Amino acid sequence: MKLLQVLREAIRSINSNRTRSFLTILGIIIGVAAVIALMAAGQGAQASITGQIQSIGTNLIYVMPGNQLTTATNRRPLTLADSRALANKLRAPHIRNVAPVITDNNDVSYGKESLQTTVYGVEPGFEIVQNLSLSDGAFFTRAEIDSRASVVVLGPALADHIIGKHEGIIGMVVRINDYPFRVIGVTTSKGGSQFNNPDTFAYIPLTSMQARVKQDLSSGRVNYILLQAEDEESVKLAIDEAALVLRENHRLNLRQPDDFSITNQEDFLSIASSITGVLTIFLAGIAGISLLVGGIGIMNIMLVSVTERTSEIGLRKALGARKLDIMLQFLSESAMLSLIGGILGILIGWGLASLIGFVAAQSGTDLIPVVGWDAILLATLFSTAVGLFFGWYPASRAANLQPVEALRYE
Repeated sequence: MKLLQVLREAIRSINSNRTRSFLTILGIIIGVAAVIALMAAGQGAQASITGQIQSIGTNLIYVMPGNQLTTATNRRPLTLADSRALANKLRAPHIRNVAPVITDNNDVSYGKESLQTTVYGVEPGFEIVQNLSLSDGAFFTRAEIDSRASVVVLGPALADHIIGKHEGIIGMVVRINDYPFRVIGVTTSKGGSQFNNPDTFAYIPLTSMQARVKQDLSSGRVNYILLQAEDEESVKLAIDEAALVLRENHRLNLRQPDDFSITNQEDFLSIASSITGVLTIFLAGIAGISLLVGGIGIMNIMLVSVTERTSEIGLRKALGARKLDIMLQFLSESAMLSLIGGILGILIGWGLASLIGFVAAQSGTDLIPVVGWDAILLATLFSTAVGLFFGWYPASRAANLQPVEALRYE
């Protein structure tokens, strides 16, 4: 039997039972659409997270207190003294900028409106290290750090929430920990998730954070220290220099492990890509279960079709049809059902991905689903393979029918 004739027979059989055929491929449509949409959302999330990390710069280094790789008991906090030592060009020539950071969750209020958010106590270098830009006003200066000035830079979302706008608010006074702070700047919107949105942060001078929010002027403790290497190529040298300086500052001997942790943007990129990749595969695997369910539905319907067409099969065999011809006839029908379901699923999945992107944009979430050709190819090949796999048994059963018994069947 010629291939073109086989395809015509398959199309004719599917067309003669349109409702049943549609219900048969519904599982394939749902499965493929789910795979496409979830993989697109996963790749979009990965691109968004990677973009946010890279936007800060690949030469950014984080110094955190404690060493999670050991069970050492010599845990020691990071201090401003560590920050000053790291800023010494003679000791660390490959470190361009140093920014100690103190953070605290606190209420920022204006009138009757307030919002609990993350308040950062930082120095002017933080603006450069974090690639922070302002849409209005200016960041605080070294003079305001030295004088413990009560000034604050607000994120636009935070300003919108407590003041009702983020434009024309320079000079207004908000309260943090019941202390008044004059607004001197508003950051440019970056967007983010509900749990980590820079647009809701507030930035005040580090000395003001110590005096008015933390109320801890004596210890000099900081939550972490940000470092900026001279360039991307000198990150490794900057990390080695920072480790040496901190070990000397903390008076650690050769037998003692580090009591701090140093990571850079590449580490975060690797971790983020790994997490989002695993999550995408996990979600696609769950969606793939729908394809298996759809395949079982195709097998059931093809078995029913074999039973209904037993006399037809017997007649074809009596007229000279070979076993291979009968198998090809039923395999082509099951494969075509899966292929049609796969194509419809791709179109619906593409639409669902666009809908996810639209909803994300409306909610202010930085997520643009990416429908890749790899996902389309995977869904198409997998759906076709499902049709062939689950169509094999009904096709084999039809091909093995004896002509005499088939002709007698009613």
